[in-house]
Amino acid sequence: MSASRSGTARADGDLLSALLDGMDTALCAFDADGVVTHWNREAERLLGWPAEEAVGRRGLGGWAARPADAAGIEARLAGAMAGPGRRLHEFPLLRKDGGRVLVRTQAAGVRGADGSPAGVYCAFGEVHAQLDFERSVALSDALFGDAPCALVVVDADLRPAVVNGPAARALGASRTALLGRPLGDAVAQGADQLEAALEHVLAQGGPEAPTELWATVRTPEGERRRCWRSAFLRLASPLARDPAPLGVAWLFEDVTEARQAEQDADRLRFRASQLHRAGAAAAECEDPMEAATVYLDFALAGFADDALLDVARDGGARLVRAAATPAEAPGPVARVPGPGLPVPYAAGHPALRALDRAATVRASTWPAGPPGAAGPSGAARSAGQGTAERRGGPVRPWAVERHWPPGTAHALCAVLRSRGRTLGVVTFLRSGSRPPFERADVSYAESVAVRVAASLDLAHPD
Repeated sequence: MSASRSGTARADGDLLSALLDGMDTALCAFDADGVVTHWNREAERLLGWPAEEAVGRRGLGGWAARPADAAGIEARLAGAMAGPGRRLHEFPLLRKDGGRVLVRTQAAGVRGADGSPAGVYCAFGEVHAQLDFERSVALSDALFGDAPCALVVVDADLRPAVVNGPAARALGASRTALLGRPLGDAVAQGADQLEAALEHVLAQGGPEAPTELWATVRTPEGERRRCWRSAFLRLASPLARDPAPLGVAWLFEDVTEARQAEQDADRLRFRASQLHRAGAAAAECEDPMEAATVYLDFALAGFADDALLDVARDGGARLVRAAATPAEAPGPVARVPGPGLPVPYAAGHPALRALDRAATVRASTWPAGPPGAAGPSGAARSAGQGTAERRGGPVRPWAVERHWPPGTAHALCAVLRSRGRTLGVVTFLRSGSRPPFERADVSYAESVAVRVAASLDLAHPD
């Protein structure tokens, strides 16, 4: 029995020695009398004293510390042995070659079976290295907290492992709800682009400059389109001989408002340029109807796929097609030969509603916003019927029923008025691959309609 116990104790001691020698931090331990009982290999590397020369010495004075410093060091270690918790200290030690090194230590007491102080252990490292480590930990804690920058750390499987507060708010979910879940659960559109960027960083490292990613985020309030200015950092273990990737740190900030403002400004400048060019071209037209089609041609660029010009007849009782884009292939807006035929629009058609209200009307195969008036311009959206028709079938029947080209998904009907008279309606059409018309589009369409109406008034002054 005693042999078994001695063998177990010896095995436990060997295990403890192996654990201590495998540590990356220098460590020594003292018993209640101040005698060194443990001295690991990192302590030997840092100070040059091997364990054979360190273990069994009483205190540090005269070998690992100058006599003038030893009393203060031993007093601090005694205080750590008697008090609760860990104590943080800095003091100078001596290397075996006589050089001095300033170390940062954490000391904590060891209690015996009866609760009395039995010794103290002391983990230490060179001050500069220790401060670098502590700064790294402090920075991580700050970033993982409520830092101004959003931060997501994904593992090698591209699943979030750490999410800080700003990132959780940007992704529209709680920090815990995002952990371990695929990014596609939070990002409705753009997740494939984001995951491709993360895979590239894992394989080859992060890009030299920040990149901007557009994504649609699922939130309790609905989907939101966002632009994130992103930086990526590959995380690798410093302990491995061949660094293996631990994941990627994705830092980003929301720049949606700035980018949308830039896009709106660019769009406004382009449309103003188009109106200017259209006015210059129309001024050279001898035929006012040709000038009207010129305005529509310039307006289509970057705005719509097709344009229809319907002129009011019999006091607005019927609409006659005067000009349109070709139905068979892309081309400029062309006048309809001859006097034209009435367009068989059914009651409730967006063009007829625009004519009746003398205001712009938007229509879509699905609602892009709340139904009703769209602001000071007087635009309205036929959202109710669009919802029903989307359940009922594809885009083609919706367009054909309204006598629009097949494939049309969005329409904007602007009334033509001049000298207090309603002259007709101009309709701009977009296919399903393009977004619905927005409020800013209404203002532009009405600006074009004013110029087209002036040309029509010249063509039909009575």
